[in-house]
Amino acid sequence: MSDAADLTDDLSRAVAGLVGDQAGAWDRAGLLPDDLLRKCGASGVLCAEVPREYGGHGLSSADNGELTARVGSLCSSLRSVMTSQGMAAWSIQRLGTASQRGALLPRLTGGELAAVAFSEPEAGSDLNAITTTIRAEGEHVVVDGRKKWITVGRYADLFVVFGRYGDSAAAVVVPRDTPGVHVEPVADPLGCRAAGHADIEFRSVRVPAGQVLGGPGQSLPMLVTAALTYGRISVAWGCVGILRACLGAAARHTTSRSQFGQKLAEHQLVAGHLADLVVAEQVAAQACAEASRARDEGAPGMFVKSVAAKHIGATHAARAAATTVQLLASAGAEDGTVAARAYRDAKLMEIIEGTNEICQLILADHAVAEWA
Repeated sequence: MSDAADLTDDLSRAVAGLVGDQAGAWDRAGLLPDDLLRKCGASGVLCAEVPREYGGHGLSSADNGELTARVGSLCSSLRSVMTSQGMAAWSIQRLGTASQRGALLPRLTGGELAAVAFSEPEAGSDLNAITTTIRAEGEHVVVDGRKKWITVGRYADLFVVFGRYGDSAAAVVVPRDTPGVHVEPVADPLGCRAAGHADIEFRSVRVPAGQVLGGPGQSLPMLVTAALTYGRISVAWGCVGILRACLGAAARHTTSRSQFGQKLAEHQLVAGHLADLVVAEQVAAQACAEASRARDEGAPGMFVKSVAAKHIGATHAARAAATTVQLLASAGAEDGTVAARAYRDAKLMEIIEGTNEICQLILADHAVAEWA
């Protein structure tokens, strides 16, 4: 076993010890404990790809993906925090200057939490419709705009805000405690209920111009694509975690409960469902592994593979979660249980980081360009 695999195992065990059997209670309460988030943050788990020189673990996308899947199998809300923190760290690493990386990344590996602010009331799938503005004012920039459904917004110490900068675009790091930042938690979200979703408003928020990552004058598609590619792969691995949680719940229930004188798992229709769950997990895991390999190698097809992995993972996770609830029947319909959480969380995976429909459009465009 490689050193990276050993480290992944160690980090996974540490998170499992912190989560225990509390994920259901956190889901019902809609809140993750602050000490859990700070411990995970300070251990580097939340952005484990950050290089060691900045306090991270320097994991590859593949090794971090396996860690993400394991956390996702325990608690999708905590996995969502990993995705957010990783996207923020990757944005800083990819877009920031050397001094910005040196100043900001150790904060993210030291316990502070970050959220990436893309979506707006009128800019969800169409991020070209972003209206948030970042304008220069002396040695500062001023941020004005509204961001919607920002994961980790409720917990974040820092926001990586994407917006218009004159005729181009920019990403700027805004501390939560800056005057003019207003956070409104989303009440009772359908899935990942403890992930801290929030609507954020920036009202004439002034921060030093040095907080603009890499400076102004960048392409909005380039800024967004860099972060979204990371996010899609992370969500896809999280879906593998949901699939594994479903497999475990379904296998335990169907081998412990009997009907008509047989274990449920011995009934052919039930056995067929179990086989489908195995196939779904295998297919999603392979798609994720391929996307991570492409990202680790910087392969040209990385973008399309990340979209495919996210679409495959989300689609299979949603279908598998519905199957698991069906297999568990009333035992799967109780709020807070693994099956019920998976059912709601997986549905959200079909929406975030590109809806199923947007993923299909991207993949269809690729099919025409590559195969026509």
